[in-house]
Amino acid sequence: MNQHIIDITHPIHAGSTRVWPGDNVPNREFLMRIENGDSVTLSTLHSTVHLGTHADGPCHYDAEGQGVGEMDLNHYIGPCRVVRVEVEPGSRVTIEDLGDTPLDAARIIIDTGTFRFKHFNEDFAGLSPELIDHLADHDVVTVGLDSPSVDLLNDRHIVAHGRCNARSIAILETLRLTDVDPGRYQLCAQPLKLVDFDGSPVRAVLLPESKSSH
Repeated sequence: MNQHIIDITHPIHAGSTRVWPGDNVPNREFLMRIENGDSVTLSTLHSTVHLGTHADGPCHYDAEGQGVGEMDLNHYIGPCRVVRVEVEPGSRVTIEDLGDTPLDAARIIIDTGTFRFKHFNEDFAGLSPELIDHLADHDVVTVGLDSPSVDLLNDRHIVAHGRCNARSIAILETLRLTDVDPGRYQLCAQPLKLVDFDGSPVRAVLLPESKSSH
């Protein structure tokens, strides 16, 4: 029997998918094509590594941090809890916004409802540094959210990234959570083994846990 898999990855379209302002949009270069008489289709992807649904490597925000390819895969595979919060665009999610949500998983995924992937609106919500510390105090090792950054777009001090770095919390960004019910799941969102790279696209999926786990 096929298990129910919830895909929380945004689709990527060459030439049209929006990315962080100033970053490289995805483009596809064909080196060979079957329709042109070649034996195979062979193409190259030119793109930012922070493409769509992705994982940050610590070297993205720490000159001495490790690359995404060296990260422990336990950050990206295992029990997680999806949390939906009600926050204003351009704000930061706080501890209070979580309400009485139990922090009973090592991976917390937050749906802020403030980011529209196709349009890449710049007033998405981020996470407060106090929230990062609160999650770390509850043994959380990975935080993910629907926004393209745990920090606000114009925050040059990237305070939430800094707290994630200080507390050894891995970061997943731009998750597709609109149709995902809050609750417990198994997360599978491992990055590519890109040694020394600052990020990697992921194919993130959730596997529902039993009813008794919610």
